[in-house]
Amino acid sequence: MGMQTVMAAPCQCTMGLVPSVLMVLPLHKTMAMSMPAANIDDHIPFLNILPFGTCKSMACPTTAALTAAKLGVYTPGPCIPMTVAPWAPGCPTVMLDKKPTLNNSSTLMCAFGGVISIKFAGQPMVQVP
Repeated sequence: MGMQTVMAAPCQCTMGLVPSVLMVLPLHKTMAMSMPAANIDDHIPFLNILPFGTCKSMACPTTAALTAAKLGVYTPGPCIPMTVAPWAPGCPTVMLDKKPTLNNSSTLMCAFGGVISIKFAGQPMVQVP
């Protein structure tokens, strides 16, 4: 069983340098351990998904521009999350605002090549099948 993911759950991107946290607004009107619970649609850049420090991906425009400015010397640039699709797979047996709830085994793809994963659900008690 997975754990219900909530506000401030630590996340990591494979292309990011530092961890970040998932931001969840209380729009779903559902709480888990006194924190707003997330569903798979909580993937909006800079609202739900905060930057991960610098980005190692050459597909990231800032990294590509900085590397080009230094005549090809690889230079990571600031992270710009570009998450256009929802988290997958979520937990389709538990719906939250008509969308599958977000569990800690779900991942999120960044358009610049990173894979964002949840390191800890943000709470240790509420499980989802």
